[in-house]
Amino acid sequence: MLAPRTLRGRLSLVALASAALLITVLTAAFTTVTDRHLQHQADDELRNRADAVATTVDTSGPRARVLETVNDRLLDANVWIYTGTRLLERPPSADGALTRAAGRLAAPGHGTCTTTAAGRPHPVRLCAHAVTGRRSSATVVTALDLTPYRDSADTLLLGSLVLDAVMLACTYALTRLAVGRALRPMRIMTDQATEWSTVGSDERFGAAGQPAELARLGASLDALLDRIRTVLRHERQLTGELSHELRTPLTRIVVELDWWRARPRSAAETGATHEVITEAARSMRAICDTLLDDARQDARGTGAVPGTCQVGPVLRRLVEGLGPRDRVTAVVDVTDPALTAGVTPALLERIAGPLLANALRYAGSRVTVSARRRPDGVRIAVTDDGPGVPEAFAAELFRPGRRADPGDGHDGAGLGLPLARRLARAAGGEVTHDPAHTTGARFLADLPAG
Repeated sequence: MLAPRTLRGRLSLVALASAALLITVLTAAFTTVTDRHLQHQADDELRNRADAVATTVDTSGPRARVLETVNDRLLDANVWIYTGTRLLERPPSADGALTRAAGRLAAPGHGTCTTTAAGRPHPVRLCAHAVTGRRSSATVVTALDLTPYRDSADTLLLGSLVLDAVMLACTYALTRLAVGRALRPMRIMTDQATEWSTVGSDERFGAAGQPAELARLGASLDALLDRIRTVLRHERQLTGELSHELRTPLTRIVVELDWWRARPRSAAETGATHEVITEAARSMRAICDTLLDDARQDARGTGAVPGTCQVGPVLRRLVEGLGPRDRVTAVVDVTDPALTAGVTPALLERIAGPLLANALRYAGSRVTVSARRRPDGVRIAVTDDGPGVPEAFAAELFRPGRRADPGDGHDGAGLGLPLARRLARAAGGEVTHDPAHTTGARFLADLPAG
């Protein structure tokens, strides 16, 4: 048997089954009580008739005898009179089977009332009443056809069954209606949650003014929506960061290919182009691995994978990879060749790269990348001699997608500095802007020691 697919149908079916079980028990109890009541009525009728017949029995002599009275017509109404086992009177119309049943009931030790079919299509109720005198005794047995009582019981049972069917139908309909109305807020909340989850909306259900069950459901859905919004934000952030970081190596590949196709090249020039493209491809792979690893670790709630690297070679390779600049000179100042940071080389490039690219974009003529040992780790400083960071924009500096002047002629999506800070914090470090440096801009990357 297939169960209903909806919660509304299942609850309605459970309510119907429970109501059917309860009604069945109540109907059985009602039928039993009704049968007992009708039987008591029949017994009362038989005892009243026996009392009336007992007035016609004379037990004052040595032998009981039946007096001739005006109540002789009662003897024609299924009445037997016995003295001991001897039958004194019997109804003229009584058949043998019914008379034998009356004789057995009149015998001592066989009870006072019994029900028998006695070969008839309908049952007959028999009751015995003892009449005791000073010198003799007699037994009056009266009989009553139970057909009217059975008809009344059958009518009551049929009526109760019809009423039960009506009640079950009403129970099912009312349960479906009540459950539907009770589940309507849940359907509305589900539809709203589905709509809000697709767009990462800030709307939430809250618990104010809601029943306890809906408040708990709303709290669960709000938590789920928060997680979905976080996932969507991380997805958009990862997409933007990948696009931002991959733009430089892709530009190098496009420039090299355009230069190579501009005119016929020698084998040496072609080999140099291949070297540049290969290096850019490796850089792209390192960028993807670094950002994807960071995204996976962030999703699991763990920190950056530990690693170490020598700071000087990584910074020099990073500056050399940017290629020659027409008006800006980049200088690496690392006095300690053994200076080691507690991050992988790829992660250090992703942290220092945006700071260097930002400095080269706004510098007037010179960018200095320095690294020094500190008691708690390593500090990398990227300094330029450009216009510096506007004071009004300092609070927005590390917010994704924010730029001080989008129309300043410099390309950029405002994602580099937020990415550098996020990766540094994931490694246990920090990226900050030094407001005390007024002749240009200085950004500081503090990283754990290796």
